[in-house]
Amino acid sequence: MSKRTVSPQIARSWLLVPASHPESFAVAQASEADAVIIDLEDAVAAKDKEQARADTVEWLSTGHRAWVRINDAASEYWSADCAALKQCAGLEGVMLAKSEGSSHLDDTADRLPDGTPILALVETARGMQNVARIASAPSTFRIAFGTGDFKRDTAVGEDPIALAYARSQLVIASRAARLPAPIDGPTLNIAHLPTGTALAKEMGMSGKLCLTPEHAGVINSGLSPSESEVAWAHGFIDAFEKSGGKITDGSDLPRLARAQKIVQQAVDFGIEVEAAEVSHSGY
Repeated sequence: MSKRTVSPQIARSWLLVPASHPESFAVAQASEADAVIIDLEDAVAAKDKEQARADTVEWLSTGHRAWVRINDAASEYWSADCAALKQCAGLEGVMLAKSEGSSHLDDTADRLPDGTPILALVETARGMQNVARIASAPSTFRIAFGTGDFKRDTAVGEDPIALAYARSQLVIASRAARLPAPIDGPTLNIAHLPTGTALAKEMGMSGKLCLTPEHAGVINSGLSPSESEVAWAHGFIDAFEKSGGKITDGSDLPRLARAQKIVQQAVDFGIEVEAAEVSHSGY
């Protein structure tokens, strides 16, 4: 069975693969990840940047496609990253590290082919303070949360409550700017990944970064509607239609919208289940 293609607007698992390990590119591409990001930034030592960039360009110029995390706009490597990627036919889009203002997005867009999608990686206090402007930048495609650097920059702890405000800021800014829901940072320990993914979903995020291919399937499952949710959605829509669209109370239309969203997600992610037997007012 061929790998299902998922639009980057709704992609759940975003797999970061070090650009300094080109032998891993094919493995990442064949994984369950919805999207692959070749990482030219934190995953590559300064002495290896030039070779890693050249290997990335070769991969993207020989029939392969991927996103690329480029170095931040204040770094000495940013300009070379943009110039090298400009002619790559396989470039899906870029993730801009340490996005701290709309000018970072605008300047990057000016150096790339017109319409190149840019994931704004927010990972500093300054970036979080300017997240509404970042989300509203014309070139911003979606926002991602760099939790590791953000925790180092702000000295917040590991307790999820410490990052709740930041996650909420990303979700609200994304929604206000009519962007897809944001992408959460990685959970490094696979034993904690189901909980971390459930937290991201509960906070209103619809994607999650990961650093190993084995994490992609867990993320995809956790950020997809469950079979019971899909069955309920089909059942609710069927019951609503059979009633002639009769509204019984103020919760019907919000539940109908939720059901329709779940059904669309099921189509997008290839989830097929039988409709549940529910009453118009049930669930």
